[in-house]
Amino acid sequence: MTLKELATEELRRSLSTQDFVISVLRTAILTSVFAPGATLRQADLAEQLGVSHIPVREAIRSLASQGLVTLYPHRGAVVSRLSPEEAEEIFAIRLFLESGALKTALPNMTPRAIFEAEHVLDATDMEKNPTVWSDLNWRFHSLLYAPSGFPRLVSMIGEMHANVYRYLRLYIGDLNYQPDSQREHRELLDACRERATERALAILETHITNAKDHLVAYLREQTTGAGN
Repeated sequence: MTLKELATEELRRSLSTQDFVISVLRTAILTSVFAPGATLRQADLAEQLGVSHIPVREAIRSLASQGLVTLYPHRGAVVSRLSPEEAEEIFAIRLFLESGALKTALPNMTPRAIFEAEHVLDATDMEKNPTVWSDLNWRFHSLLYAPSGFPRLVSMIGEMHANVYRYLRLYIGDLNYQPDSQREHRELLDACRERATERALAILETHITNAKDHLVAYLREQTTGAGN
């Protein structure tokens, strides 16, 4: 998909100019239209999107605050690369935040929330597209955390999911990651259904740790390959 095609899709949602530009550029980064290390030139982006430089500049600043873009004094804006060390940190933060969200959410989790989460897992079993699969993965987790009653916390967790899943989606199929992840999802959902808090938290920790190990190994392999 090209940037113009993403823009056409986003225009259908009737967003403000600022939100439109942020949404298009964010999607372009998360789906690797703009790969890690790519330079984002404001003039080129403004021309392609048919907007002035101002919303592009503000969108880049917003994406930088989310960790998706890095700003350099003389080089400009560059799509952020994730190092193994940064991945380790992100997953450590994820474990802390998601454990707290799940623990707070469990007493408030309704049968409907469990049903919806199970429906998402059923859809995920049938999905082969890595991009759609990663979207469904976040949908499942967000359904479990939403009953916590802390939407800002869920939003923070969502940003971290997005930052790492732009990498995980590149190799989900190659490492047999999806079946293992789905098995862990089912185990987690069963624990939530039974309101077994300690078991649910232990499964979540294993799930996040396994995802971290996959990603860190991939990033280290990429770093080693680039150095040869």
